[in-house]
Amino acid sequence: MVPRHSAIVRITHWLHLAAFLALLVSGIAILLAHPRLYWGETGGEGSPALLELPLPLNLDQSGWGRGLHFLAAWICVGNGLAYVFAGLWTRHFSAQMEKYEVAQRAAYRVVIFILTPLIVISGLAMSPAVNSVIPIATVLGGHQSSRTIHFFVACILTLFLLLHILMVVANGFRVRMRGMITGEFAEEMKSQ
Repeated sequence: MVPRHSAIVRITHWLHLAAFLALLVSGIAILLAHPRLYWGETGGEGSPALLELPLPLNLDQSGWGRGLHFLAAWICVGNGLAYVFAGLWTRHFSAQMEKYEVAQRAAYRVVIFILTPLIVISGLAMSPAVNSVIPIATVLGGHQSSRTIHFFVACILTLFLLLHILMVVANGFRVRMRGMITGEFAEEMKSQ
């Protein structure tokens, strides 16, 4: 067996998956309470929408959805910071990433260093408490613009997750899963 993934990479990987799935489910519940997106500071029933999503309106879902979303978001932020600091400390983003192809390295770096901070910032921008101290929503074009940005970045991250899973399946599901669970690949995988 040859080493493939460190313990911190494996632990943060699986924690992030669990938190991401909780964010996805709770985000859908929040979206069902108002499946319309706007641009600017305001938007609501009766005002013109930038995009009306073909989803059923369900006002009973947003309470638990908001609570779970808030909890899972902070788990993602803490877990992500642990991953990034550990990755910088161990040179995971330079030395270890050389094992991947150029497009794969670029995709991971965009997700880690651009899309993830953008989804966190746009999420914080929707908070009135945060905006009373730091006017993030103003920078993003308003409260509703922040919500729209948050939605589209979430869609891109979900697409990345689905493509990531497809690539794992296409490149040997059992071997790749063993690498992400135990941290090692069989010796014959070393050449790949």
